Order: sequence, then structure tokens, then C-alpha cells
Amino acid sequence: MHLDRNVVAAMKELGIDISAQRPKMLTREMLDSTDTVVSMGCGADQACPITLTSADEWALDDPEGKSIEEVREIRDQIEGKVRRLILDLRV
Repeated sequence: MHLDRNVVAAMKELGIDISAQRPKMLTREMLDSTDTVVSMGCGADQACPITLTSADEWALDDPEGKSIEEVREIRDQIEGKVRRLILDLRV
């Protein structure tokens, strides 16, 4: 598994270097240590781990193979959602 080069470039524009990162499979152990789970694009046709943890589904386009402009839009959508989530969790 690899990261899309435009995803790496779009994050680097914000000063975030993810070039050494690799996608990871979600495990039950990861879920057991969380309070909230955010899924991005885990549709009904895919197998999502069952969890008793609070879960949010963020329906976002997969950036794989998209132009840098499209990846920037997806990145910015994620940033907005993360900012709202942080505010919601503080309540």
C-alpha cells in the first residue's frame, strides 16, 4: 500500500510531511482504545469493523488518482470537519 503523490504534496503545502507514512488496517485493538471513530468512505459494500464506539461517517471522495486541485479540496474538507469535531468534543 502507498500514499498518492498528490496527497503527500497537498499535505506538504501545509507543512505536514506524511511521506514516510503508510496506510494501516483498522484493528479491533485500535477501536478498543478510542472514544470516537471517524470513517471516511467506508460504504455499505465494504466490511467495516463492528464497534461499540461512537462512529461518524464522513462521505468524502477518495483522493487516489485525483489532480492536486481536487486533493486540496478534499484536504480542506477534512480540515473543516476535524475542526468541527474538536469543537463538538469539547462540549
